[in-house]
Amino acid sequence: MKKIALVAGLAAAVAGTASADVTVTFTNQTWTGFNFTDLTAAYGGFSGTLTGVSVNATLNASTSFTYADDLCVYVDVAPLSTGGLLQVGGFSNLNALQRVSWANGGSSVPGTTVIDSKSVNAISFSGTSADATIWLGNGYGASGTSGTWTGSITLIGVDVVPAPGAIALVGLAGLAGRRRR
Repeated sequence: MKKIALVAGLAAAVAGTASADVTVTFTNQTWTGFNFTDLTAAYGGFSGTLTGVSVNATLNASTSFTYADDLCVYVDVAPLSTGGLLQVGGFSNLNALQRVSWANGGSSVPGTTVIDSKSVNAISFSGTSADATIWLGNGYGASGTSGTWTGSITLIGVDVVPAPGAIALVGLAGLAGRRRR
């Protein structure tokens, strides 16, 4: 009986890490103009349906008029290019099928915040390499621009694809729970 409880506890612990939202935090992160971090690679992939994006960040430093609301989430099939599926934030138009601006943060003064939440047209992720890629970075592409931000972006409706080790742990726990005394 104790082994069954252990198996159930391990399965619940792994399942409990899924929250249907992924929050990406960053501290003093600098991105130059049109410089993006590949979140899909950093997190190992996503599954679920992206239905919104929230931001809560502060611009710590700015070069050449990068504003707080230039913090940008961009979704497209790899490699990074214009004409993607979604652009949230950023002054420069990347010609995405859907483009949404943050409601505030239109200043380059250090200490300016960008705090907002936007619903977006649904984009599905299956956790495979065929999925679009989610990038985070500076959506102002003028020459010599850069911004440094601290805060978070939340991708609403998606989960991080479980690492293979976590899946194996649940499988091993299941085998251990079935073992007879």
